[in-house]
Amino acid sequence: MTPALAYLKAHAADLGFTHAWQFYYSTGALSAFLDNTPTAVAFHGVASGLPESLAAAQAGVVTGMFEGTPFVAGIPEILLKAISIAAVMFGSLTYIGNGPNFMVKAIAEESGIKMPSFFGYMIKFSLIILLPVYVIVQLLFI
Repeated sequence: MTPALAYLKAHAADLGFTHAWQFYYSTGALSAFLDNTPTAVAFHGVASGLPESLAAAQAGVVTGMFEGTPFVAGIPEILLKAISIAAVMFGSLTYIGNGPNFMVKAIAEESGIKMPSFFGYMIKFSLIILLPVYVIVQLLFI
């Protein structure tokens, strides 16, 4: 994973991420299908490679759109919030985004409870209930 993280940090400015909401939804979309830790680490690498983060790390001066923003773990606090919240919460969008989701589905089916299919879960629950909740969280906190 180290070469991928180095690449992401080196090319962060080319990826077009300039706002916290972009980090929120991108991290969330990836976290829905992958484990949350590598997803959070990857997007932290992108955030630490932004010009503002590099300037703050090298000179101790924050410039650009994050001027006046506290930095935590080498990135603007708002980006860390967006990445952390999305990496954890969006895992429930699919059965595979969070390990216990699959386990709960298997236990329920073994007990005779009918569970929706992978896409059925996404259509009947994730898109209708979870996605609006995630938008509200983004509007309130990010």
